[in-house]
Amino acid sequence: MLDIRPVGYVVGLLVAVLGLAMIIPILVDLAEGRGQWWVFVESALITTLGGGMIALASANGVREGLTIQQTFMLTTGVWLMLPLFGALPFILGATEASVTDAVFEAMSGLTTTGSTVLSGLEELPKGLLIWRGILQWLGGIGIIVVAMVFLPELRVGGMQIFKSESFDTFGKILPRAGQIATQISVIYLWLTLACMLSYLALGMTTFDATVHALTTVSTGGFSNYDASFSAFSGPAEYVAVVFMILAALPFVRYVQLINGNPVALHRDPQVRGFLLTVAFLVGVVFLVLRSGFTYESERMLREALFNITSIISGTGYASADYMQWGAFAVALFFFIGLIGGCAGSTTCSIKIFRYQLLFASIRAQLRRIRSPHGIFTPRYDGRPVGGDVLSSVMSFFMFFVVSLGLISVALSLTGLDFVTSISGAAAALANIGPGLGPIIGPAGNFGSLNDTAKWILIIAMLIGRLELMAVYVMFTSKFWRA
Repeated sequence: MLDIRPVGYVVGLLVAVLGLAMIIPILVDLAEGRGQWWVFVESALITTLGGGMIALASANGVREGLTIQQTFMLTTGVWLMLPLFGALPFILGATEASVTDAVFEAMSGLTTTGSTVLSGLEELPKGLLIWRGILQWLGGIGIIVVAMVFLPELRVGGMQIFKSESFDTFGKILPRAGQIATQISVIYLWLTLACMLSYLALGMTTFDATVHALTTVSTGGFSNYDASFSAFSGPAEYVAVVFMILAALPFVRYVQLINGNPVALHRDPQVRGFLLTVAFLVGVVFLVLRSGFTYESERMLREALFNITSIISGTGYASADYMQWGAFAVALFFFIGLIGGCAGSTTCSIKIFRYQLLFASIRAQLRRIRSPHGIFTPRYDGRPVGGDVLSSVMSFFMFFVVSLGLISVALSLTGLDFVTSISGAAAALANIGPGLGPIIGPAGNFGSLNDTAKWILIIAMLIGRLELMAVYVMFTSKFWRA
């Protein structure tokens, strides 16, 4: 019989930590004087006590290491339970949000999707606004740990190719794992502080700089303004671009960098591929703007650079309504969101390394066709790629496309139009943030969707954040019999 106590223990501890994090919005609201601090006191008590009781009830089952079933359950259970408790301040607070809207906002925050159902953000209590930022910041560091520790071991979507690049924790506890996780946390914190100070230097208020630093480094995209990042047009956009790119690179390379390997970033094919892709797409969109608009070139370059980086990294900020840039640009933005950043970063979507492995496999197959008697092996970073990795990557692509189609159909059955359905499905499954069209595009939000559509998107955000197969495998009968 499957023992879920080790899973419950870890989930309970993380829920309790989430409750302790609510101390920050309590202090912020007390400083602002909006009288909403009691909302977070109630939420913190429920969350901390609830998580603590789950952990205590499961403590007698804790042991060193987890089985494969327990590990799959843990990765899914964490991202399922934390949004439920994280939604409490939205239900009890000034937004008076419904349960559906509250869970949507919390799931969007912790998965760093960045889609929102809230409007009139400028009028909300600062405690609630910083809570949105904290959710995304915690989700960002959380997904780095999942991507570097669990997914390579679970052989999900080709992630096993990075097993030797990170650390082995499956079935045992290694001091090296704790050391690297600590270094990653320190790097993540320093990037956040550097981003906040940069925003402050450019004239943002302390509060705006703090919240936007939390949501920039996590590539989450929640803003304090309905207008998103267009409220800070100018030099702040360049700062955001720098930190969105830094957050989109593999954090294990930063660890290697500070441990004496100065070429770790440069030699990573993911990094080179991601930066070249961003540069190419910015050039294309810049030329599109040059051909159709008359404002100054610097603004065209800045808007192209900012919005391309925001969408490809899954941050979801918008500094302009790119729905007005023409049909080609709109279609391009849809596909850009399906690229993503590097594995082991805070970013989302398919990830650049999977495209590189796909192209390597295609090249090898074309060479086999030209030379039937030759032996051609796909290679990545100078190393041959095993058939299990390629099979996992191809399966991921298939699952992603099928999932995108099914979610789009499900959304259309709720009464949404084609553009809203397919772009909403892509925005949720790839954790991008805004969709396309007048309803959920960069100038709108998800608040007007019906509850059924919102729950479909909530499920899609969870599945997408956990690389699809980590969730789907739990619906197979062999998983529970093994």
